[in-house]
Amino acid sequence: MKRRDLLAEAVGTFALVFAGTGAIVINDITGGAVSHIGISLTFGLVILAMIYALGDISGAHFNPAVTIGFWMAHRIERSTVMPYILSQCAGALLASLLLRLLFPSHESLGATQPAGPALQSFVLESILTFVLMLVILQVSRGGKEKGITAGMAVGAVIALEALFAGPISGASMNPARSLAPALVSLQLAHLWIYILAPLAGAVGAVFVARSLQSS
Repeated sequence: MKRRDLLAEAVGTFALVFAGTGAIVINDITGGAVSHIGISLTFGLVILAMIYALGDISGAHFNPAVTIGFWMAHRIERSTVMPYILSQCAGALLASLLLRLLFPSHESLGATQPAGPALQSFVLESILTFVLMLVILQVSRGGKEKGITAGMAVGAVIALEALFAGPISGASMNPARSLAPALVSLQLAHLWIYILAPLAGAVGAVFVARSLQSS
């Protein structure tokens, strides 16, 4: 692990949160100019771009759940896990702080909130992250997401899941993406869902991927 790996994770997660939650904020203040479809595509496309740009450097995790999943799948060293997660959270937090400066009157800054019961969103976020992590494990090389296949597959899954699940759970699939706007906007009541559910989904995907590869 090199310093540039941590910088790549911070930059990639910054781009994800700044573009993705920024699209939510701009959609709110413009009365729907971006649209739900536009928000979903923004999340998918920014991940696609960042995998192409940074995948050869850090592996383009940009998500603590993905980093933990790669570690559990024995694709990265344990010593990599915490520095990666801290870099991801730092990049995400910087993005949310910048959005607060740009849009000081916006209340939530794109923080994820369940539209229905907490358990409903917890199960949904777990399943969404399970599918995302399974795809990542199947298309990545070692502990890295890189190349045309990984970028298109991962970006498409994120956009697809945001399209159908975003209105219910927010389709976070990423503790860093949810943590940053929640902290900056102080929308903390349901943050536990978006930290624990993605971790549960990622862990489940690791076990299924092992079974698929050994059968």
